[in-house]
Parts: sequence; structure tokens; C-alpha cells
Amino acid sequence: MTFWQAIWFSLLQGMTELAPVSSLGHGVLLPLFTGWSSVSHNPDFLPFMVSLHLGTALALLLFFRSDWIRLFEGGLTAFGYVPKSGNQKALLVERRVLGFLIGGTIPAAILGFILEKKIRILFESPGIAAVFLGVNGLMLLLGERLRRRVALPGKIADLSMSRAILIGGFQALALIPGLSRSGITMVGGIVNGLGHEEAARFSFLLSTPIIFGAGFLEIPKLIHGGHSGMIRLSIVGGAVSFVAAYLTTSFLMRYFRSFEATRALYPFGIYCLALSVVAGVVIYFPL
Repeated sequence: MTFWQAIWFSLLQGMTELAPVSSLGHGVLLPLFTGWSSVSHNPDFLPFMVSLHLGTALALLLFFRSDWIRLFEGGLTAFGYVPKSGNQKALLVERRVLGFLIGGTIPAAILGFILEKKIRILFESPGIAAVFLGVNGLMLLLGERLRRRVALPGKIADLSMSRAILIGGFQALALIPGLSRSGITMVGGIVNGLGHEEAARFSFLLSTPIIFGAGFLEIPKLIHGGHSGMIRLSIVGGAVSFVAAYLTTSFLMRYFRSFEATRALYPFGIYCLALSVVAGVVIYFPL
């Protein structure tokens, strides 16, 4: 992998990891459109792509730092912590949300660990990525159609623990290239009464520990491989991914806030369907 190839993959990962369009699906399809097939067959390709998640996770942590501070304080109330502000009721809400995040992360982490080796072979199949990008697009469109009609959008704390665990468990499906982690969790949120902004917030908070974990698991594989050049590319790529992910998160949160009352996932769904069709044409009807 060359330096500029690493930069392109890093930009793509940072921009698409948090948008509901599947970063892994795009990572698998990029070699198809650019002719970089040798890159995708490199045994270091998947560890490199997943290691970029650390940059994305750091961007999420920085962007939602105030949320995480409140969640941490809310968690401390379980051990008798009393806030100086005296706003105990608000922190109890944060503790409830923290419980949802923990409950939603555990099944996703377990399923991801179990299924990761079984699904790894799919990362070499652009055809699979193209098909599941289409499935992802249909899922986004259907999610908007099934969105509950409520006078006011619900809050994360309004969910039940069982719903939060179910939504979190769906994250494991994002191991399949083409299925988006944020897309699955956002759809899960909006069909359970959350507004677009709250669904996006829950999705991003829920995915942060999973993204961190995935990145940390791949780093030993890069180090063990002994390829210092790939390690350096991963560090540079992580920095690029961090910047791209932070800017993308900022844009998405403003977007979902501005288009709260609309079917805001429609453009992403249509984009995934269009890309699926284009990729299918390139794969099965090459020039």
C-alpha cells in the first residue's frame, strides 16, 4: 500500500464510518473502482482498515466529551456521588442512559468477537459489499417509513433496557461489508420513537466503545506482522481519519437537527442503493 492509497482509505473511513452508509463496504469497493485489487488482497489490509477506527473513536470521544462527562457523573451516583450543582435528577437520567450504553455494548462486543473470524472472508468480496449496501439502503428507507408518529421526538432515556440491548446487538451486523453500524442503530432508534438527532447521538455514543475495541484488537496484528511501513501508514491514516470523522460528526449532528421533521435518512438510503447498482454493473459487466 502506498502513502496516497493509505490517505484515500483513511479519508473514506473517517467520512463514512459515522454516516449510515458503511465504511467497510466503501473500503471493500474502493479497490474495485480504482484498480487497487492487490491492496485488498494484502493480509495487512483488514488490520489497517480496522486500526483506523481508533482515529474515528477519538473524534467521537472529543466531540461528545461533555456527554461522556455527564454520563460518568451519572454513573457515580450509583456509588453515592452527590453533584455540587444539586441537579441529582438530571444525573439519574444520565445514569439510566449509561446503563443503556453498557447494556447495548455487551452483546455487540460478544457477537462481534464470535463472528469476526467467520465473516473476515467477506472483506475480499466486492460483490457481497455491493449486495449489502443495497440492503442497507432499503433498511434506511424502510426505517423512515416505520418511524413512529409522535407529537414530540422521544429522548434516549425513554427507551427500555431491552430495546437498548436489541439496538446495540444489531451493531454486530456491521461486520458485514455494506451494512452500516450507525445506520442500523439509527433505524433502531427512530422506529422506537427517537428523533433523528437523538437517534444519531445514541448511535454515536453506543458505537464509541465498540469502535475503540475493534481498533485495539487489530493493532497487535499489525505489530506482530513486523511491517514497520504499514504501522507508520496506520498512524498517519489514524490522524487523517480522526480529522475526517470529527468534521463528519459535526456535519451530521447539524444535519439531523436541521431536518428533524423530515425523512432525513432518505438521501443516504438512495445513495446506498445507487452505489450498489453501480458496483454491481462494474462487477458483472466490466468494460
